[in-house]
Amino acid sequence: MKHYCRNVLIAIALTGLSQPASADVITDWNDRAVAYVLSRGMSPPPAERIIAMVHVAMFDAINSIERRYRPYLSQLPATATTSKEAAAAAAAGAVLASIHPQTQTDMKASLATYLANIPDSAEKAMGIKLGEAVAAKVLEARANDGSSAPDSYRPKSKVGVYVSTAPTVAPQWPGVKPFAMTSGSQFRPERPVALTSKEWTADYNEIKEFGGHNSSKRSAQQSENARFWLASGGNIYYPLVRGIHESKKLNLIDCARLYALMAVARADALIAVFDAKYHYEFWRPVTAIRNGDMDDNPATERDATWTPIAETPTHPEYPCAHCTLAGSMTGVVEALFGTADVREVSTTSPTLAGVTHRWTNMRALDTEVAEARIWAGFHYRFSTRTGQNMGRKIGAYVVQTVMQPATVATR
Repeated sequence: MKHYCRNVLIAIALTGLSQPASADVITDWNDRAVAYVLSRGMSPPPAERIIAMVHVAMFDAINSIERRYRPYLSQLPATATTSKEAAAAAAAGAVLASIHPQTQTDMKASLATYLANIPDSAEKAMGIKLGEAVAAKVLEARANDGSSAPDSYRPKSKVGVYVSTAPTVAPQWPGVKPFAMTSGSQFRPERPVALTSKEWTADYNEIKEFGGHNSSKRSAQQSENARFWLASGGNIYYPLVRGIHESKKLNLIDCARLYALMAVARADALIAVFDAKYHYEFWRPVTAIRNGDMDDNPATERDATWTPIAETPTHPEYPCAHCTLAGSMTGVVEALFGTADVREVSTTSPTLAGVTHRWTNMRALDTEVAEARIWAGFHYRFSTRTGQNMGRKIGAYVVQTVMQPATVATR
């Protein structure tokens, strides 16, 4: 049944590829990339790796024609009249077609149908050829990036003592080659707070009181935020990028750059945060609170039946990944536009149907995400703060180091 449902989802995603849905090819193929990775059952971080590959390929394809920025990876020969739309679509389609052999034929057919909406010409043919060549460069660069390394995570245990047999999420991700960072540990934070500290006591008791499934102290708005941000995929985050792009009225190359910077920052944020998670292996609230009598802190009382608002993600707690993702987007916006203020952006969530959240400041957005993870019972406040700061630094670093304006225009 699961296999059948997944095939249906894939078919729906591929069907949606056939017609342009918006005014620009970048937004079109972002929507399709997000839908496609979801249809394949992919979630962060593997999904964000694919989306980043799609966007750097589209950027390098268009930039090979315009040559306004330093290439992310390659700048191939192209005439000024080469079709940018055909180049970008061909680049994105080629990357997505590489995900799984089972759907490669269908993806290529869907791309062909999409390209049929662009009138045939020599410029279109050159664009397709350019996009395919750029995609090949991106795929080659990421072919052995560590993302497919085997799961060799070793749970800590004593001989004869049971440990959970649920597989952990992305234990190989600390070893994945970053898109912009020099290493996965480049932004590794300081170790978590001491279990005997005042900060641990305060944060432990806060999440115990507000993050429990049956908390009577959590407000209705806090509960809404917690459930809204149970989603973590591109389908909740990339509508925000689209809102920024549309409000800034960016042209095609600048739209491609914005999406590529965001996607690279998000992909690297996940590499960095999983590096820290598996380096420190700090315990989740559900573990800490049920073992509150074992932390040598008399001010953290045990609650033997405490549970969070939903199922705890199966990877170590510190720092907060959601917070790092949202913070990385804030870092990109601040570095790119000089302010965290934006014209109103909004998004919806697949985990809370019928609800729309809106913001006019990116720091307000990543703060909402951070606090939502406390109200959900997943992360301590010190961990959310660390994640926000990490993400903002990573976003700024990406803008400062890749796809920068070209100092001399060449062709």
